[in-house]
Amino acid sequence: MPGARRRTAWAEGLDRLRAAATTEPGRLRAIGAVLALLVVVFGAATAWQVSARSAAADDVVLRSQPLTADAASIYRSLADADTTAAAGFLAGGAESETTRKRYAADLATASQLLVKAAANTQMPGAQSGAADPAGAQIARLNQLLPRYAGLVETARTDNRQGLPLGGAYLRYANEQMRTELLPAAQALYEAETERLTADHERAAAWPWWALAAGGVAIGALAWAQRRDRRRTNRVVNRGLLAAAVASAAVLLWLATGHALARAGLADAYAHGARSLEVLNTARIDALRARGDENLTLVARGAVLTKDQKDFYEVDFQAGMADLAGAAGPGPVAAAGELGKALALADDEAGRRPVRDAVAAVREWRARHAEARSADDRGDYERALAKVIGGDSATGASFDRVDTGLGRALVHEQERFRAAADGGRAAFGGLAVGAGVLAAAAAAAAVLGIGRRLSEYR
Repeated sequence: MPGARRRTAWAEGLDRLRAAATTEPGRLRAIGAVLALLVVVFGAATAWQVSARSAAADDVVLRSQPLTADAASIYRSLADADTTAAAGFLAGGAESETTRKRYAADLATASQLLVKAAANTQMPGAQSGAADPAGAQIARLNQLLPRYAGLVETARTDNRQGLPLGGAYLRYANEQMRTELLPAAQALYEAETERLTADHERAAAWPWWALAAGGVAIGALAWAQRRDRRRTNRVVNRGLLAAAVASAAVLLWLATGHALARAGLADAYAHGARSLEVLNTARIDALRARGDENLTLVARGAVLTKDQKDFYEVDFQAGMADLAGAAGPGPVAAAGELGKALALADDEAGRRPVRDAVAAVREWRARHAEARSADDRGDYERALAKVIGGDSATGASFDRVDTGLGRALVHEQERFRAAADGGRAAFGGLAVGAGVLAAAAAAAAVLGIGRRLSEYR
């Protein structure tokens, strides 16, 4: 009719779909398309979420945990350099080649690890040029380290010439280490630890979208199978059955694989990573105490607290309390970081080096008390020998503490890597396998519906 409105192609298409839906062949085609789509969505969601978690697990093992360990090593190298510089200063012109090499090696290690850390200051997924939270601390350490080294060299030069100004330079260098370098190193360690925690949480998160998509797909296939049986009296539609079996296999593989991966990563984090954190803290406490012990003799009462006590001796006692609890006749390991390390160790290989450190701490405290007693009596030379002398000095006790904690760290690092590797191995092949099985399930569903459609031709 003239003036009548023409219908749009969209409206005409909808009419054709409604007409097709009123016939059984049309309904079967729609059911087949929906089933194939649901299974494909399930496979895609599984591949996507598993790939994301597998990448996060790789980051835990290959990136964030090693960077956390490097940050702890930077802190330790800086603290050990400060401690060694003080020990060398106490030796005066008799400073040994071993002490000089140890100091130089500490600075070299810190510099090398800072270069390595700087190469990883871009966060995954961050915009180009966006700095990692650790980047500012790395830049700060790179700026401060040469200044500190210069102060130490000035102190050494003055000390060799017998100038009392050397002690002032060394105390100023130590102040720079305490107030600027070590806080920056601690902030770097905390930033890397936060990165490790975030990567672990991403890797361990349940793939809820994939699990939900799998439940919906299997439910739809079961409904289609039931509908087909009620309309044809056939026991099973082989195509739909094959699609359901393949989808169920993907869902079971996804749930089981992720549960195994989650268990392995949780074990690595709760035991390995936690033990490493405690052991690193214990090692730092020991270094802090050793540095204070040396500086007590360097300063010779020149630096006091508000209540007129020797600043470095007070700090030494605080560091030892953090390391091993309050001093007393009982077992040292009842409190402090060493007590925590013993509690977290899961096997004898992990506990033995910590026990060695505990015994060395008891020895260290006894020798330190003798050194302080001698110094209080005015016998500086005896106190000095008790601190930087041979095997009977506190320095030897400190070395045994540091060596024991170092062995424990190596063991716990191996435990972490083994548990984390076992966890991330559970993701192996899951993304590809899910994609292949989902494609096979979609094809089987279409073929199953196609067999029914062929009966109408």
